[in-house]
Amino acid sequence: MRVLLVEDDTGVARALAETLGAHGHSVAAVGRGSDALTRHRDADLLLLDLGLPDLDGLDVLRKIRQVSPVPVIVLTARDDERSVVRALRFGADDYLAKPVRMAELLARMDAVARRAGNSSPAPKDPVVRIEDVEIDLGARRVVVGGRDIGLTTKEFAVLAVLAARPGTAVSRQQLMDEVWGDAYLAVSRSLDVHMTQLRAKLDRPGLLTTIRGFGYRLGRS
Repeated sequence: MRVLLVEDDTGVARALAETLGAHGHSVAAVGRGSDALTRHRDADLLLLDLGLPDLDGLDVLRKIRQVSPVPVIVLTARDDERSVVRALRFGADDYLAKPVRMAELLARMDAVARRAGNSSPAPKDPVVRIEDVEIDLGARRVVVGGRDIGLTTKEFAVLAVLAARPGTAVSRQQLMDEVWGDAYLAVSRSLDVHMTQLRAKLDRPGLLTTIRGFGYRLGRS
């Protein structure tokens, strides 16, 4: 299995890479979140630390999940419940706290890979189409009626979360978690403002629906 190990502690990375290599895995190790964002497509599985020097590992996970279903196991010193819950919500397939027991890590890697293989998902189309709206998740581009509209980074991030689940209601908390990184810190009013701006730029009444007391939905249910 091709494993991308995202770990900034070179000693830990070296020890993990040697052990995984001894068990037949091909390991590439990087120490920065930005490297994970550019190299995850070459891996069959990611081992992701959360305490990275340039980006928080949860932000790395969220960005990868917007474009790729590659299995991700979080491997970190953070063992509090909130970090575990947020990582799983953001799309982690498993979560292990350091120090890790190698036998358990190897077993969990096999289990995650087995689940990914059994599900046999079709390759995801990076372009979501709803009526005459095209949302290119990879290029971060939105075309409405053949016209490329300009969205801010946050506006596109909100739309991308909804576009990943077309026709499905998404809660306000999940939107704030995935876009702002933490619903506890995000200002609820900010989400309202961005939704208003999105509706105005898309100019497609009924495309973005408010689910009263819950959240929002993109497209028809």
